[in-house]
Amino acid sequence: MSIVGTERVLVVPTELFHRLGYFQGFTADVDRYLEELLGPENTSYRPRSEMEQNPGHKQLIPYVIFRYTEPSGRAHLFQYTRGTGQGEQRLHRKRSVGIGGHISSDDAEEINPYDEGMRRELAEEVIIETAYQERCVGLINDDETEVGKVHLGVVHIFDVESPDVRPRESEIKDAGFVPVDELLSDLEGFESWSQICLEALFAAGGRNPVFSEKPGF
Repeated sequence: MSIVGTERVLVVPTELFHRLGYFQGFTADVDRYLEELLGPENTSYRPRSEMEQNPGHKQLIPYVIFRYTEPSGRAHLFQYTRGTGQGEQRLHRKRSVGIGGHISSDDAEEINPYDEGMRRELAEEVIIETAYQERCVGLINDDETEVGKVHLGVVHIFDVESPDVRPRESEIKDAGFVPVDELLSDLEGFESWSQICLEALFAAGGRNPVFSEKPGF
């Protein structure tokens, strides 16, 4: 049986998300949502194969964006194309700027299952050979796609000191850092979450313009 068929993943009731404040697209209001969404009284681990077709629950997904800023101030993001061997068939061959995945029941015994799951997913998918600064910048909800109806993304920016991030998985294809302005000029090939993040976080006039902020190391 496949991993998707047997894996149990962290979910929250969609009703809770609606009660906290429904939105479509991106919100930077992390404090309004995350603490309650991750409260142990609100989370459970359920079969992923069932949850992929159950809009009554949202699977919480860490979505990590790696950003490298040149000394000149020009920002680059790590991007790649999803191969056909990754678990979510509906995202195959889509370009993405986000690395992450499901929080598994295997993470549940840790003090902070969400953080543990995010670190595990990163370690499985990419090799990070640089210092970085991390922050959580927002959430994504996209009920306009079948994938989005059953997932809720938590967006993290990892500002890296050097562009030394490379794939560990063979299904992360054509990967590398690309200038933000080039990515914004070619949004159509990206999965919807990446389109939402690029427009909300990095486009001129974006609602949460982290594009203009240069990290200090």
